[in-house]
Amino acid sequence: MWWVIMAGIEGNLAALERVLRDVYKQKLPVEEIYILGDVIGIGGDNEGVVERICNPPATELIPHVCRGWWEEQVLTVHGLYGSVAPIELIEQFGPQASRQLGEGVSEKLVWWIQSLHFGFLEFDCLLVHGSSVSVSECLSPETSPWVILDRFQRVGARYLFSARSHSLFHCIIEEGMVESQVETVEGRRINQVKQAETKHLIGVGRVNGKDGSSYVLYNPYTGEIRLRRMD
Repeated sequence: MWWVIMAGIEGNLAALERVLRDVYKQKLPVEEIYILGDVIGIGGDNEGVVERICNPPATELIPHVCRGWWEEQVLTVHGLYGSVAPIELIEQFGPQASRQLGEGVSEKLVWWIQSLHFGFLEFDCLLVHGSSVSVSECLSPETSPWVILDRFQRVGARYLFSARSHSLFHCIIEEGMVESQVETVEGRRINQVKQAETKHLIGVGRVNGKDGSSYVLYNPYTGEIRLRRMD
């Protein structure tokens, strides 16, 4: 049985339909579909995408959806999350993006976004948009191994599926000993040595990619991971 894991639709209904056709034409026994945020975007068919996700044909599964970066920006614009102003959004896309996003998402859609979970912890897998710390945190093969290990250890996972980098990859941190040192407020140093299992960091790609769509297939019973690219 397989899990389909994707993210970054950003209101592109045609791209979502293309990916779903690719999933089902492979005739794999799909058990679950996870969408790790960024369902909506600026200027896309956000209503159409959410309708397609929430009400699929009878022969398809209803996906599990968690909150992504774009969803958090919507909530911030509407005063339902975080800071008073959508600082990250304005810094990356300019002040006009706040107005466009506020006007382009209906009240009904805002309430749907507010109902989404931060992520999913299933078996030994964490499925999340960014990391166990934040939706905005970007994990990639270039991230410090110490940071990656910390994000795993916070939730006790062996597999971490992340979407924030928009990249498709499988990074393995081999089993080994982790040694750390903590200094107390009294100045006393405490050394800790811990055996760390092999960890798998997986970037799930992006449905609305500039060079085509990408997503991940994962078998939770065998540990097999397939990175799927579509031109």
